[in-house]
Amino acid sequence: MSVNAVDLLLVQKDNTWELEEWIVPLSVALANVTAEQAAWAPPGGGNTIWQTVSHINYYNQRILSRLRGIDPGPGVDTNEETFGGPGDDLNDSDWNNILAETKRIELELREAIASLSEADLEAPYGSSTETIGRELSRWMLHDAYHAGQIVLIRRQQGSWRS
Repeated sequence: MSVNAVDLLLVQKDNTWELEEWIVPLSVALANVTAEQAAWAPPGGGNTIWQTVSHINYYNQRILSRLRGIDPGPGVDTNEETFGGPGDDLNDSDWNNILAETKRIELELREAIASLSEADLEAPYGSSTETIGRELSRWMLHDAYHAGQIVLIRRQQGSWRS
């Protein structure tokens, strides 16, 4: 059985979203997080879980749009602008909507990746000189990195599994 680059990207996607093997995937890192826990700020500063998920959703939606051939529109001026949080109106409904958006984007990204051909992976990524395949391969690490951050925040707050 031969394995192609699309297959490898799907393995990475599965491992960074829902399949727990040697890393904690994002869906597991977010399981059972309440709005209050998501809005909790780590001692000494740093982003909340809520802010981190907003950041993940922003960039993953942009990649999904590009994979679908849709112009994602102008980006933000600074990366910090992508870390949106609940503000003063913290509620479970808003948090649950963000989690639902995260799941939708992640599943649609998987579908979009599965629909790619080997030739698609060699195409340029937007106006970049990088290929779609190389950009996706690196981008999988983004979710893994932030899932690790979420686990660390949950450990600090005492909400991570023992």
